[in-house]
Amino acid sequence: MTPQLITHLRHVDLAVPDYEKQLDFYTGTWGLTTVADDSGIAFLAAEGSPEQYVVRLRRGEKRMDLVSFGAANAADVDALAAQLIVDGVQVISEPDKLDTPGGGYGFRFFDVDGRVVEVSSDVALRQHRRIEEREAIPVKLSHCVVNSPEPERMRAWYERHLGFRLSDTLVSPHMGDLMYFMRCNDYHHSFAIARGPHVSLHHASFEMRGVEEYMRGTGRVKRAGAPLTWGPGRHNAGDNTFSYFHDPHGNTVEYTTELAIIDQDSWHPGIHDVTDPMTQDVWGTADPMSEVVARAQFNDPDVLFAPPPV
Repeated sequence: MTPQLITHLRHVDLAVPDYEKQLDFYTGTWGLTTVADDSGIAFLAAEGSPEQYVVRLRRGEKRMDLVSFGAANAADVDALAAQLIVDGVQVISEPDKLDTPGGGYGFRFFDVDGRVVEVSSDVALRQHRRIEEREAIPVKLSHCVVNSPEPERMRAWYERHLGFRLSDTLVSPHMGDLMYFMRCNDYHHSFAIARGPHVSLHHASFEMRGVEEYMRGTGRVKRAGAPLTWGPGRHNAGDNTFSYFHDPHGNTVEYTTELAIIDQDSWHPGIHDVTDPMTQDVWGTADPMSEVVARAQFNDPDVLFAPPPV
């Protein structure tokens, strides 16, 4: 089995044409905090997270710039980079000091679908705080889900090259495997791969303090006019709550809470049939999963095998 050198999810980086509108949504409506903003690039933190930032916004053509994961130390970063090169993975930048908030040491490469992945260590911890009761802002970035027309290939690639492990699978009697929930630590999933018509961001999910804060946040964003595409409800796989919204550029973002923590060594991946209403929403409060709901998370085709300018 490939060593699990990835420790956690750090941040998701997005580029959008209307930078000001997007920045206003993520800070004024969604509840993130700007920690740096210069020349069309903003770094946004979650108040309860020690990560320097959980979202980076950049002015430009709409795309997912990259997804970033953490490693324990520089030696693990070097070891991962060396192994990827031996395996023929296309490396964009070799390990070096990072010129982003918190610094650190990391490198970038393309995954098998052509999206940019960054792995880093030794990033300085941000001064964060305890989110108070009924304070309906994100505690941290919970997980990232991507669309792929070949999810089986993607799953195998992340298992082989990055050491991710399968937690659960969503299946359809007619379409086969629809989503793979992948873990890199004790959380049920930090990353997931969904079957979609093209390569794109499916959604980025943000952890709230608890169910009360999750519901208050869902209500606030809904009242602000952001399209609520699905929820509120509670998934079976992962046991987490969900409320999915579209940001101003059509990217899906989720409020969630209480994502399951599992024993990695004893866990046996489950297979969950999406035609069972209890699979998608054990509460029964959200609209049933449908083609309309699924299409809302397909997003626009992404820019592939082209690194962002910064």
